[in-house]
Amino acid sequence: MAKQLPAISDHLRAFIEAQPLFFVGTAAPDGRVNVSPKGLDSLRVLGPTQVVWLNVTGSGNETAAHLLQTPRMTLMFCAFQGPPLILRLYGQAQMLQPGDDGWDTLLALFPALPGTRQLFVLEVDLVQTSCGMAVPLMTIEGQREDLNRWAERQTPEDLTAYRERKNTLSIDGFPTGLPRR
Repeated sequence: MAKQLPAISDHLRAFIEAQPLFFVGTAAPDGRVNVSPKGLDSLRVLGPTQVVWLNVTGSGNETAAHLLQTPRMTLMFCAFQGPPLILRLYGQAQMLQPGDDGWDTLLALFPALPGTRQLFVLEVDLVQTSCGMAVPLMTIEGQREDLNRWAERQTPEDLTAYRERKNTLSIDGFPTGLPRR
C-alpha cells in the first residue's frame, strides 16, 4: 500500500499544512538515532521538493549534530484524525543560523517564536505514503505553551548561556555547531 513519489503533491501539501505534529529523524554514522516530535507553527512547505522548519531552544540539539556529519533527514507526519495516512519526506538537510544567507527571508515565514534557535531546510528526494491504519484516532486539544513561556522568561544572555550548557554537544558527544562564535 505504500507509494513512492518524487515530490510533494498539492494534496499532500494540504495534509502537511493541517498537521499539528510531525517527527524528525536523523542519525550520525555512529551513535544513537534521534527521533524528535515537533509542534508549534514551525513547518512550511516551500515547494514540491523543499520544506523548512523552525527549531526553538530545547534540552538537546541532536539534529544539528547529526547533520554536521551526515545531512540526511526524514520527516514523518501521521493522520491522527480523518482518513488514515502516514507521510514521510526523505532528503538532505542543512542548518541555518542567524546571520546565514537566507535566514531573514525564511524566518519571516513563521510567527515570532521565543527561543528561536535555527532553521532546517530539507531538500526532498523521496516522498512516501503508507496506509496509517494502525495509527490511533486522537483528538488534539491544542499546542502546549510551556516551552514558549519558558523562553519568554529568558533574557538573550540567559538563552545563550543555556545553549552553551545544553546545546553544544549531542548526547554522543558530537559538536552541534552551536553556538556560532
